[in-house]
Amino acid sequence: MNIKHKISAILLSVIMGGGFLSCREVLEETPRTAFTIDYFKTSDGLYSAVYTAYAGMRYDFGPQGALILANVGTDEFSFGDQGAATDQTRELGTYNLSPTNGAIGTPWGRNYSNINLCNAVVEFAPSVSLDATSKARVVGEARYLRALYYLLLVQNFGAVPLDLGSGELKFNATPSCKFNRLGTDLLEKNYKAMIDDLIFASENLPDQRPAGEFRLSKVAALHLLSRVYLYRAYSTVKQASDFQNAYNAAKQVIDNKAKFGVDLLQDYGDVHKEGNDYNKEVIFSIERTPLNNIANEVNNPSTDFAEKVNISCNFFVSNYQSVTKSGKAFFPVRVLQYGRPLRQFLPTRWTLDVAFADKFNDSRFMHTFRDTYYVATFYTKGTADYDTYVSNMASLGLTLGDTAFYLAPTEEIAKSMKALTGSAAKKYVVFAPSEMYTNQNRVNNIYPALKKYEAVNRANFQDVSGRPFVVAKLSEVYLLAAEAAMALGKNDEAAQLINVLRTRAAYRPNLTSADLNARIAKNQITASVINLDFILDERTRELCGESIRWADLALRGKLIDRTKTKGYNPDVTTISNFHYLRPIPQSQLDATCEENKSQFQNEGYK
Repeated sequence: MNIKHKISAILLSVIMGGGFLSCREVLEETPRTAFTIDYFKTSDGLYSAVYTAYAGMRYDFGPQGALILANVGTDEFSFGDQGAATDQTRELGTYNLSPTNGAIGTPWGRNYSNINLCNAVVEFAPSVSLDATSKARVVGEARYLRALYYLLLVQNFGAVPLDLGSGELKFNATPSCKFNRLGTDLLEKNYKAMIDDLIFASENLPDQRPAGEFRLSKVAALHLLSRVYLYRAYSTVKQASDFQNAYNAAKQVIDNKAKFGVDLLQDYGDVHKEGNDYNKEVIFSIERTPLNNIANEVNNPSTDFAEKVNISCNFFVSNYQSVTKSGKAFFPVRVLQYGRPLRQFLPTRWTLDVAFADKFNDSRFMHTFRDTYYVATFYTKGTADYDTYVSNMASLGLTLGDTAFYLAPTEEIAKSMKALTGSAAKKYVVFAPSEMYTNQNRVNNIYPALKKYEAVNRANFQDVSGRPFVVAKLSEVYLLAAEAAMALGKNDEAAQLINVLRTRAAYRPNLTSADLNARIAKNQITASVINLDFILDERTRELCGESIRWADLALRGKLIDRTKTKGYNPDVTTISNFHYLRPIPQSQLDATCEENKSQFQNEGYK
């Protein structure tokens, strides 16, 4: 039985320590109703705890709150018109943020119960009768997951408790209302704990993940270890060796791709292609299974936005249904591939016009954003609705599969296309950039939609996605190595590493060798352009919308510079230095029995 099936066959009830409340993870039929310490001391107990910790990551990758935290209020994305109508999205997008914001409660309220499970595995594994290799693997999985859970907390809140009531990194079975967040060395301890966990995982996990499932491997641990070293290198608790250690971890992966079973795909467009989720470039994803709501822990795929759903297929979508020609709607009903137009997240003009300025030589824009919509319908062939739709499209000179509308990359291209007459005139609608929606220009509610998460394999166009959610890719390892090399004064090597990705970005199917080589040459960079801003730009081109951008900016000290100062996100106007951290959730402070509760709150939110 692989991990996807194991995850969906467990139910665990765990009593948390601190003010972190109790947590119950409901998964599927014939469950175990409770964890006991004696159960932890069995092999079944260890595996059950780890599989539940795997499943707990669904809270952090895919649902509404997690997506908002990671993407909105950055240089890449602001909020759409429906996002503006949602308090938690608007607050995080404008930095008018309060401790009662619902999105910030997602990692805080969920991660600690899973950290406690990981603590149990690490603490009780020595007494379990299990062969040494299997035991090292399950502990390695627990320690990777614990490190990732802690990283998601640290990148949002700063220093966070390691002691849940029974001691640092100890399993806690007795509820406690103390909040162990004080101490000037706590952030240093947080980073040390994450790094220690990831070093152990990198030494004890298998070299490769199984081909058809996202169980952890050495390469996943090395990837995250490199990222954590880099983050610490920019922090107040940095160590002199951090950049070198980040470089070493990343290079260990790059120099041993065959050993680890990973490689860059030839075509960037295949990396996030639906049905190709388990390709060699994807190191680790959070498991989901298409059309299996029970396994995915989804109660109602059409109405659930939170909990453990993956709603990414619908949150980046503009109102493509609003586009008409001669009074006829191109999409009177929603289309599976294009998603539900929830209009929560809006790409900034910086993303569309600057980061992806070269849309000819670099294929990553066309594989990241949908700028062309084709005539399609959810109506069933042979029904009256279907026949009416086909007839309406025919009156416009269009048939199924023809272009319905196009979002032009520049004003000049749009103008020239609109000026065509006679037989050359376009039958479809063309939008210029100035006609696309921003929060400063609300005429047309249309903009390029992120398409990495498109999901056709759903029962209904309202539904959430059943695709795995990508957490780690080999391409980011190259970017981490390049950033560390730059910090070490090796800009030539940094450029070489980035050029590997930019060479791949030139590829498009059906290009001649001459055309491909010409585009590769245009994409190459030299050491002279390497600096942190360029690397952040390149991270957008490679990783846009992948729920890492807020941490990318905040932990590198670039959040204010690349939103308000440079004007990349015009919706960010009130940001201050204290916004580099989110507030501790008010629910946590209310549950704390300490007299001076405000002492635990981050500055600026007291």
